[in-house]
Amino acid sequence: MFREMRRKKQALSTEECIACLDSGTSGVLAVSGDNDYPYAVPLSYVYHDGRIIFHGAKSGHKLDAIARNEKASFCVIQQDHVVPEKYTTYFRSVIAFGKMHILEGESEKGIAIEILAAKYSPNDEEGRLKEIDREFNILCMFELTIEHMTGKEAIELVKEKHASTGGV
Repeated sequence: MFREMRRKKQALSTEECIACLDSGTSGVLAVSGDNDYPYAVPLSYVYHDGRIIFHGAKSGHKLDAIARNEKASFCVIQQDHVVPEKYTTYFRSVIAFGKMHILEGESEKGIAIEILAAKYSPNDEEGRLKEIDREFNILCMFELTIEHMTGKEAIELVKEKHASTGGV
């Protein structure tokens, strides 16, 4: 159903993919937009238990697209170091494929926003709970349940990793 990665030597393990998602602060959600044009939108997110949680407005292009087609992908670039003298970049990125789901129930929505808010404001529980309470009614929470995920890094990073662990 999903394509196999062409450059397998550069593939990240599932654990490395999750670490990339955990460390990132933004990524790009791609959905099937109006008139069959792809619609890709940058979003803040949190990875949690095999799903990626987002927040946004209760209406708009993104939600219209999700209502039409639940399939989506989400890409996070953890590293993108341009090396001009070598005409390359030392990159590390992850792409997750899955199905989008709008969180409808207040409990489900409340848990999701608390998980997301804790990622971005981990040391201010009182402040984040006040903000959640203030914005809760106008907030839409949605998630991508991951069905397939791949990660890839520049071959130079693979070589560095092997050199530091004594691998080939």
